[in-house]
Amino acid sequence: MHLDVQDLRTFYYRSQLGRAAQSIVRQQVLRFWPDAQGQTVAGFGFAVPLLRPYLKTARRVIGLMPGPQGVMHWPAGMSNVSVLCEETLWPVETGHVDRLVVMHGLETSERPSLVLDECYRVLGPGGKALFIVPNRSGLWARSDRTPFGFGRPYTIGQLEAQLKSYDLIPEAHVSVLYQPPSEKRFWMKTGPIWERTGRAVSAVLGGGVLMVQVSKRHPPTPGGVADRVRKPLGALAPDPVAKPV
Repeated sequence: MHLDVQDLRTFYYRSQLGRAAQSIVRQQVLRFWPDAQGQTVAGFGFAVPLLRPYLKTARRVIGLMPGPQGVMHWPAGMSNVSVLCEETLWPVETGHVDRLVVMHGLETSERPSLVLDECYRVLGPGGKALFIVPNRSGLWARSDRTPFGFGRPYTIGQLEAQLKSYDLIPEAHVSVLYQPPSEKRFWMKTGPIWERTGRAVSAVLGGGVLMVQVSKRHPPTPGGVADRVRKPLGALAPDPVAKPV
């Protein structure tokens, strides 16, 4: 079940913990993709807090917000680029997205397979996507004080296996948000220390969020899921056989 857009906006823009989380995750997005000059960048779910650095250089930025979640004007004080859409039918032409960020869009969906179909469809050849989901072994998935405490948490193996089955090939992954999901002064003040320490001993300490970068396999695997869903229904029917006279 998708979270309400008002709750997401309150967390990421009006709470101290949400602003800290936004900053940490966005910094990691920029490590993956430091530049999007002339590219089309899209975000699905509630990914708009991570897209702001690309507004000046990207050819186009689109914030896709699923109907059950709701939509808000974004970015504030500028021309709106966010749109309300069906979670399995995005108003984006096939193969036109160069970079796609999915946050609070996969783990909260009741139809994740169809969401992944749309991810594959809108990505162009050579396109890349970044999936950001709660880490099953992290503290953030165990607390309902943040949006990462809702929906289905993943392990890295589960997420990468699901993505591969839709011809989205994992290239890199990282875990972030090692500080406890608390706004107490001590945890907020020591947040950067937790982040540095967590990344150094990530095999022992699980971050709250998993981030997996994938590329689109093109053409799709023959007979695979991504290939089958793109064939017209008529293509799936057996060829007619002439009956003897």
